[in-house]
Amino acid sequence: MTSVLWKNLTAEELRAKAAIDAVVVLPIASMEQHGPHLPVGVDTILCEGVCKAAAERVQDAPIVVAPTLWCGMAEHHMAFGGTFTFDIPTYRAVLLALLTSLKRHGFRRVAIVNGHGGNIAALTAFLPDFARETGLNIVATTYFELAQAAMQPIMQDQTSVLHACEVETSLMMVLAPETVKHERLPEAFGMIDVEPRALMRPLTARYRPFKDMTATGVIGDARRASPEKGQAFLDACADTLAALLRNKEAWA
Repeated sequence: MTSVLWKNLTAEELRAKAAIDAVVVLPIASMEQHGPHLPVGVDTILCEGVCKAAAERVQDAPIVVAPTLWCGMAEHHMAFGGTFTFDIPTYRAVLLALLTSLKRHGFRRVAIVNGHGGNIAALTAFLPDFARETGLNIVATTYFELAQAAMQPIMQDQTSVLHACEVETSLMMVLAPETVKHERLPEAFGMIDVEPRALMRPLTARYRPFKDMTATGVIGDARRASPEKGQAFLDACADTLAALLRNKEAWA
């Protein structure tokens, strides 16, 4: 089967994809601390992995997965080290440049798939301007929010994805198992009793760095992670994203 990844295709093959109105999936992620047991590339690894798995499930429509934008909005993780972050003007400019490149190559439909909670507010604010400035038909989603209902029955202690938690650690055990430090799992937990929506979407907003909230850099409990859960989480994420990509009404 021909690769769905942009980086594995030739320019000629990509021109042919544009000619048949392929959907470009643009994964956007982050490079940030993920506790004592996971590498800083978690969001980038997982977002690309989910996008690739979803695209491979769509057999009846042309899909190509663009290279993952590995830097995002991660100021709240900077105190731990190991993190890169954009400011708002830079992030907007980079995303717009990527979308403009796709437009110039003849692509018309783009699905921006986000894999980092810190990007959500910026992406939501940018989206109307991006659609107007590029003329592209753009849909945007955060894969773990899209798949939340499908993942909930698999979770042991959580109701949504947190940070370096049961879900992310399980997924890494499948998509990049060699990077998981199993010997550090006993200390990989923090803020276990947190209510996710109160933390991520407070009614009264206030900036707080992660280091003020969790000494380990973890929100949730990675001790609950397993490869079996990871495969089930991956299937749930890929299936729900594939359904979105297949949905003709999403592009209407």
